[in-house]
Amino acid sequence: MILRQFLHTDPVGISYLVGCGGKQTAAIIDPLADPDTYLEAAHATGVKIDYVFDTHVHADHISTWSGLTAASGAKYILGSKADVAVPFKGVENGEEIQLGNVVIKAMHTPGHTPEHICLLVTDRTRASEPWFVATGHTLMVGDLGRTELAVSAEQGAKDLFRSIQMLKALPDYLEVFPGAYAGSVCGRSLSANPTSTLGFEKRHNRAFRIDDEGEFISFMMKDIPPPPPQAARLRAANSGRPVSEA
Repeated sequence: MILRQFLHTDPVGISYLVGCGGKQTAAIIDPLADPDTYLEAAHATGVKIDYVFDTHVHADHISTWSGLTAASGAKYILGSKADVAVPFKGVENGEEIQLGNVVIKAMHTPGHTPEHICLLVTDRTRASEPWFVATGHTLMVGDLGRTELAVSAEQGAKDLFRSIQMLKALPDYLEVFPGAYAGSVCGRSLSANPTSTLGFEKRHNRAFRIDDEGEFISFMMKDIPPPPPQAARLRAANSGRPVSEA
């Protein structure tokens, strides 16, 4: 497997290149930099970008999926629940995308946004079990994603509680590759460390370890930070709609 992590600072976010060198195929997850950033990385590792994933419709930055798919010929992928006015391939919960020996399995994890997906990644040259999960803004190192950017904070928290039960059921050894780190406006107590494991987050992530739904909802609705600047406009732009329709 080829894996590259891109730590962006303006705006703060994390993108990934995941691919199979043997089959010379790859995917980009959550692009926000100039498309050349990812095209050059793919060229350097000898792969072609065939898929571009957004884990959700972002409200803190403009996704660069459009320029990247235009330059690479890749398919744009969102969760099937995405309500957008742009062309995309929707993946259902449990659906798999194969990149040679690498398999990316979608998990529908609403909460941060209704359409959010996490991506469970397996390298079949190593094992039949998954290696890591790209969690977007559902689970980040030290915290969970805020829940009020697309629905009410309470409804988002209810959805997120159910979603994190799916993540908690996964093996503790799985590495967690989130979509943001400290400095992002999409979480409250984010670590500057851009990677973790599910086991560590189960033990030390205050929000993630709450098991009672009522307590969880109350916790997520306290001390909500101000929304990202231009959040409605950014989410509308990423949806391909005027602000009035967002």
